[in-house]
Amino acid sequence: MLQNARILVAEDEAFIALDIALAIEEAGGLVIGPTAHVFEALELLRKHDVSGAILDVNLADRDVTPVALLLIDRLVPLVFHTGIDLPSELTARHPNLIVFTKPTSPDRLIRHLHRQMKTA
Repeated sequence: MLQNARILVAEDEAFIALDIALAIEEAGGLVIGPTAHVFEALELLRKHDVSGAILDVNLADRDVTPVALLLIDRLVPLVFHTGIDLPSELTARHPNLIVFTKPTSPDRLIRHLHRQMKTA
């Protein structure tokens, strides 16, 4: 399904991050990360072009807004997988972002991300 697409995973819960990463690999994608920190995600985006991203909202060092805004500016499809609401800055500027409440299966996240990638 993902055909070697490079997918950033930013998730601070290790088991969830590994579950998502494994599902991406099983779908034929390449995992960038996973990372639990905004500063690491930004560094990964400096080093790698990505085709899509699956982001938790609240990472270990802060909320994921800087990463999300960079991806949106680059027109990179993304989905959020979170236990909390999106930060108001994101919802105000981008009201149509796709958000899944934890727990959501990695396969469902990947299917929705794949749909977005096909239309990007």
